[in-house]
Amino acid sequence: MPLHVPSAPAPALRSVLTALGSPTAVSEAPTPSLRAAQQPAGPELPLPVHVLDKITPQGALSTRLTGWRFLIRCGDHAVAAAESRLTPDGWAFSHFFEGPYVASTERALRQAESVTQPYQPRLLSVPSLYMFTLWLHGDFAADTASGHPAAGDLLVPLAPAPPGIAAHRPHAVAELLPVLTHRVPPAPLLGSSA
Repeated sequence: MPLHVPSAPAPALRSVLTALGSPTAVSEAPTPSLRAAQQPAGPELPLPVHVLDKITPQGALSTRLTGWRFLIRCGDHAVAAAESRLTPDGWAFSHFFEGPYVASTERALRQAESVTQPYQPRLLSVPSLYMFTLWLHGDFAADTASGHPAAGDLLVPLAPAPPGIAAHRPHAVAELLPVLTHRVPPAPLLGSSA
């Protein structure tokens, strides 16, 4: 199997399992598909979620781990997703959600299975572009809490992707970096006021 799906921290998984077992958490979630599920739903395919903080003048991407996302499977497909966030007190359930990123993540992971090189799948959020990508990290044994996209890693934009960036087309980081560099606003200089 070319994808080496990492194990989520046990407290992150427990927080999602606890929320799934809570009728209140499920009934109050904005997820009609999850609420209407007729079969038991369970979390699978845990992916660490990294956020792109900045692109340095040298072209390096600075990221940080913000959470773990689990696809919530019911039957033969994902009906929703759940996120666990790192808080000062440890991992805590954040929210359930559904929408295009759930099906798009599932599709991108299926596509990635056909790649012959082994990768560690992660998610990379680019908030300033309202963009999520499946980040296929070449160091599949790396600590999921650290690391930055390397030139040879692949980024697969999830749908909906920003205008001019094709969803579900794998891009080497070195290929997508020039596009991101022109679109992501530069980080503010220290000491400057906005």
